[in-house]
Amino acid sequence: MILLIYERSITMEGIGIIILIAIVIVLFNSIRQVNEYERGILFTFGKFSKILNPGWNIVLPIIQSYSKVDIRTKVIDVPEQETITKDNVSVRINAVIYFSVFDASKAILGVEDFRYAISQLAQTTMRNAVGTVTLDELLGSREKISSEICTIIDKATDPWGIKVENVELKDVALPEEMKRVIAKAAEAEREKQAVITKAAGEVEASQNLAKAAELMASTPGALHLRTLSTLNDLSSDQSNTIIFAIPIEVLEAYKSGSTAVNQKPVVKQTQQAVETLIATEIPKMTHKK
Repeated sequence: MILLIYERSITMEGIGIIILIAIVIVLFNSIRQVNEYERGILFTFGKFSKILNPGWNIVLPIIQSYSKVDIRTKVIDVPEQETITKDNVSVRINAVIYFSVFDASKAILGVEDFRYAISQLAQTTMRNAVGTVTLDELLGSREKISSEICTIIDKATDPWGIKVENVELKDVALPEEMKRVIAKAAEAEREKQAVITKAAGEVEASQNLAKAAELMASTPGALHLRTLSTLNDLSSDQSNTIIFAIPIEVLEAYKSGSTAVNQKPVVKQTQQAVETLIATEIPKMTHKK
């Protein structure tokens, strides 16, 4: 009798030890680690239970399961899209999208594959946005268009627990014909600016000449000084050119000599002096040559 009780007690202790070991093994296998940059979604009998925070969490085998979601900022490279602008110009554009998950449960329960869904939504949004602007607006307001695309995608992905942080248009590829047209337009614009600059310079130069003429006319002797300065500049030039400097008063008297009676002797003498000078000096210069 005593032997039977002893054997029964040993059997119960063995069963308890086995159960304890089994519990330890189950608990050990139930531990799941969630990193700081992740969140876990716990399902019990296939139903959503709770969000697992960073650290060690218990996930019971068979009856529970879980999925992890990375909540760090991620980048999606949107494939190149061919679209038409508002002014019927065919262009090819691509972009990158920066996004993060702010609600892990919505990212798992609200959409099957949120990365693929964001990429498809971005492609459609890009084509629609480019179709509402002209080519000049697309090339000159790239940041504004990127901001509008970002706003549209962020609003559409909000039910998925996704925060779209930024959208950047990378490249805008134009057809070769359009590149040549733009190059010609740029060249024409540069020529136009050059003509405008030259015309403005000529206007300024003429205004300065007019002011100089007024100043010389109002200042006695200014024209003589200018004449002497010009002669001095010409004297340093190695050339065969001979200049006869005749006073302005003599020329004026010569011009008006026919109407001024008291100036007739002076005019006649001046005419004779000029004719004598020409008759004597011109042959000498010809003989020297």
